[in-house]
Amino acid sequence: MNMKWLEKWFDKIEPTFSQGGKLSWLGSTFEAFHTFAFTPKTVTRTGSHIRDAVDMKRSIIILVIALIPALLFGMWNIGYQTSIATMANWGFWYCFWFGLIRMLPLIVVSYVVGLFIEFMFAQIRHHEVNEGFLATGLIIPMIVPVTTPLWQLALAVAFAVIIGKEVFGGSGMNFLNPALVARAFLFFSYPTHMSGDKVWIAAKMWGNDALAGATPMGELATGINPSASALDMFLGIIPGSTCETSFVAIALGAILLLFTGIASWRIMLSVFIGGGLMGILFNIIGYNAYMQLPFYYHFLMGGFAFGAVFMATDPVTAAQTNCGKWIYGLLIGAFAVLLRVCNPAYPEGMMLSILFMNCMAPLIDHCVVSRNIKMRERRAVK
Repeated sequence: MNMKWLEKWFDKIEPTFSQGGKLSWLGSTFEAFHTFAFTPKTVTRTGSHIRDAVDMKRSIIILVIALIPALLFGMWNIGYQTSIATMANWGFWYCFWFGLIRMLPLIVVSYVVGLFIEFMFAQIRHHEVNEGFLATGLIIPMIVPVTTPLWQLALAVAFAVIIGKEVFGGSGMNFLNPALVARAFLFFSYPTHMSGDKVWIAAKMWGNDALAGATPMGELATGINPSASALDMFLGIIPGSTCETSFVAIALGAILLLFTGIASWRIMLSVFIGGGLMGILFNIIGYNAYMQLPFYYHFLMGGFAFGAVFMATDPVTAAQTNCGKWIYGLLIGAFAVLLRVCNPAYPEGMMLSILFMNCMAPLIDHCVVSRNIKMRERRAVK
């Protein structure tokens, strides 16, 4: 499709938003829409720079595309779980449209609130609007229960953008994953809306009424073995956060991220290794039913796979050194399983595990770099 007319229109109105123009105070907003539609015209002129086709905009767009399989499956699963709970026996498309209608308000609220704050801070600081929230704004509604009240979601998004990112200088300067900051805000501020059996299944198309639907981890926390089979958990046809249930859909996104080089395979793999090793250790101890659970069940339950693929690999908040990425991922997986098994009051451990390791990532990199420097000094002396 020829977009020359749109590019000419942007070029025509650009002086109005440039310095000295009538609407120069909206320069950051104009720049955001212009660069969203077309590749920026800015080029490097001095100094040494790394030139690569995979810029920030392309990285975020690929990440959003990678989220689509989990998003679409989550929409269908919302309707499917509601159909089972209400014994309505809906067809495939009715389940999907029901889930779409339930999910769409969450996505709209997340984007409207988050982008408004992003644009506001960009105007105040006179800097460019970063594309990062295009992914964050989609991830947040994907990792919360479908019954989350919209006003609570709006507060969580505002908290995540302002406290989790902007107070540290904006995109690229935050040390915590903003989507997980929003999830943590909701969990600790409104725990009854984030946990239990009655928050996962929407019984009505409009409103917040819900029916009971226990998740596998919720059952394990009460000492009951999961009623869902490993195959059901692998496919994702279980209650849970809107788009975190399907290992298959998440794996499709992971393949795209790894193929394009957007996500670190070291972090992704090490998270699963760390979780697996901790699960095997608990299998050896075997003190209770949760410890006896096959280690690979942890990969299929809750937000383990989604967190390992889409949030632990966040390049801003993760470790930067290659060795540090292995350590970072191993500890995330291990701590996630440790929290699940040893803390019945908090059955899902992935969120806190990633946030904790976000805080530890700079220290891990510092230790790795310091060790490398000392090793080189020893070799130089010899």
